[in-house]
Amino acid sequence: MTAQLALFDLDGTLTDRQSALSDALTCLCRSHALSPDAERWLRIELADRATVNDFARLREAFGLDASAADLWQEYVDLMAAAVSCRPEVLEGLARLRAAAWTIGVITNGASDIQRAKLAGTGLADLVDGVAVSGDLEIRKPDLRLFELAASRCGVNLTDGGWMIGDNPGGDIGGGQRAGLRTIWLRGRPWPDGLPAAHHVVDDVTSAITILLNEKTE
Repeated sequence: MTAQLALFDLDGTLTDRQSALSDALTCLCRSHALSPDAERWLRIELADRATVNDFARLREAFGLDASAADLWQEYVDLMAAAVSCRPEVLEGLARLRAAAWTIGVITNGASDIQRAKLAGTGLADLVDGVAVSGDLEIRKPDLRLFELAASRCGVNLTDGGWMIGDNPGGDIGGGQRAGLRTIWLRGRPWPDGLPAAHHVVDDVTSAITILLNEKTE
């Protein structure tokens, strides 16, 4: 039978976080007239992930008047406005749904910002379930996050499926541990000792094409 479940990473897979991050931080720094030092600090600290605690540290380090909660919410809103998902990716996911695939998003990050991105890009309307590391304070490749994602999609990991992402350890290694077939979006260094993904592509649209071409057994 055709694989039912396709789990997608969000940042760097379905969306371009780095471009959105740069735009959002430019706006945030301008609105608070942050010094070049504060802006450099933010771009370094938020390069891979962001939480409200980062803004508490920013506020303390640079003596900002705004509360950490207000700074965080402003950042969340700016990221949600800045992030985008290319039309061809949205169209590909819609085709997967039409072909009876169950689509989930499994992503590391704070729950509020990741869900704001999903809503802002239109991805929320195309997925059956979402699992964010902030939901349980665990991160990929933790098997429990994959189990949560499958459960929220209304399926079980034991039924099999696919994991698609750009992070070798978190996405591909985690997917392998969860018993899923994997598609890697190349770019990051591949760690020694990690078994190869089932497919390697340069763009998520190519991964979607692979899934659409899956044959019924």
